Amino acid sequence: MSDESDADGDLAQSVHVGRQPIWSTDRRLVGYELLFRGGAGITGSFATSQVIVNAFTEFGLSEIAGDRLCFINMTREFLTDELPLPFGPGQSVLEVLETIVVDDELVAGVERRVEQGYAIALDDFLLGTGHERLMGLADYVKLDILNTGKEDLHRIAEACRAYPDITLLGEKVETEEHLALSEELGCQLLQGYLLGRPQVLSAQALSPSKFSRIQLMAALLKQDVEIEEVVSLVTQDPALSFRLLRASNSVASGVTNRVSSVHEAVVMLGIAQVRQWVALMALSDVFDSTEGPVDAALSRARMCQLVAAELHQPTDAAFTVGLLDRVADLIDVSSDELAGQLPLSPEVSAALSDQVGGLGRVLRTVRAYESGDLESIRETGIDPGVLTTNFLAAAGWSTNAIDALYAGSAPRQ
Repeated sequence: MSDESDADGDLAQSVHVGRQPIWSTDRRLVGYELLFRGGAGITGSFATSQVIVNAFTEFGLSEIAGDRLCFINMTREFLTDELPLPFGPGQSVLEVLETIVVDDELVAGVERRVEQGYAIALDDFLLGTGHERLMGLADYVKLDILNTGKEDLHRIAEACRAYPDITLLGEKVETEEHLALSEELGCQLLQGYLLGRPQVLSAQALSPSKFSRIQLMAALLKQDVEIEEVVSLVTQDPALSFRLLRASNSVASGVTNRVSSVHEAVVMLGIAQVRQWVALMALSDVFDSTEGPVDAALSRARMCQLVAAELHQPTDAAFTVGLLDRVADLIDVSSDELAGQLPLSPEVSAALSDQVGGLGRVLRTVRAYESGDLESIRETGIDPGVLTTNFLAAAGWSTNAIDALYAGSAPRQ
């Protein structure tokens, strides 16, 4: 699904998904079939399905289709719970591909998906393939109008009438004759080039490995995070755990007993320092240890923290706001979009999304200073000289933090 095959390569990757409209016979747009697009060299239904699912998590079904139905091709792994579905049953229709072997395990998996509330469509349905076992579970049966003989289509339509909950969908409708045949068969839904060709949607997205680090940063920097939650989050990432232990032992060089666990590191360094230290490590990983972007993000975060103290706002939360706001700039997404994908407090989310509330005032002040907007600076009521002092202090702290990161010790406060 990416223009880069290496998930740890560029931070941003191009994500593509196709959608083809599905219409009712009275020409109302009722949904889309979502199609794999892009990913040179990726073959096989399993790889295709993985790419499509990743695209859904980047776009969101509502962004692709509004409140309309989304017909999504599934592989066996997703239908049998071997792989979890990353979207809920609300507007999604799971298509059982004609290439999937229907056996007891598959039937049981589809039954579970139906119990979970998902609608089921049987794609390119033919009698005699074993897929008849799923007719009692299906909401939709898709008929290949282009490639299936007329007699076979009528036999399928007749068999489906024994299941009153099944809606027939005529697909690959490419001519007026196909359209007339679909209506003759009793199809209530239509899809094909005659009615609408697929449209490709594209977006820039973070590679999953890098976005997970931003999620970790946001979780660690929550105001109310507890020691055990910090330990749990860090220990889920072996690389971060190792680096934190190395940094802690560097700081504790004069201590008799070496730090041997993440919990000991948190106790020794203190939760506030560990939170910022691990966030710094994660930020470095996001930008592949490139100092420029890391320095820019840390400087803004520290500046927000210092300005928050002047405005009597929570400084830890202000650090988070500044950090994530700059990260959003660097990865070329809006702060609002980034905030919507992270586990943030309402105050932090509101500051990032709309620059409102006390934290929003902090962010507006820092942005105004960085852009040289003197009028907005005056409106904050803060002495510009104080902001200059804070800016220089933030730059110095950022430099120290980066030096500490690459030297393997924790940054000084």
